[in-house]
Amino acid sequence: MKSIKINDINYKVIKDDSGIINVEELNELITDYFTPYDYIVGDIAYSHLRLKGFNNKDNPGFNKINDYTKVDDYIKNKCAYGCKFFIIEKEK
Repeated sequence: MKSIKINDINYKVIKDDSGIINVEELNELITDYFTPYDYIVGDIAYSHLRLKGFNNKDNPGFNKINDYTKVDDYIKNKCAYGCKFFIIEKEK
């Protein structure tokens, strides 16, 4: 599995649909807001990258809205149909 470093945090690439991850762009977009999340999902629709954080159930910041087990539902119901997306996991 590929690893990337974004703002001094190491992430494992879980999925990278069509190689859309751009580390330089992520260094600009991923702020301290995303630090508590175990996973970051990025989707591209209409030439715009959108990011959302998700957590495992053992994370203190866990809630139903950011439950990682529901990533497939998020992509299916909240993202543009057929959009390209990626999932990265914070390395522990």
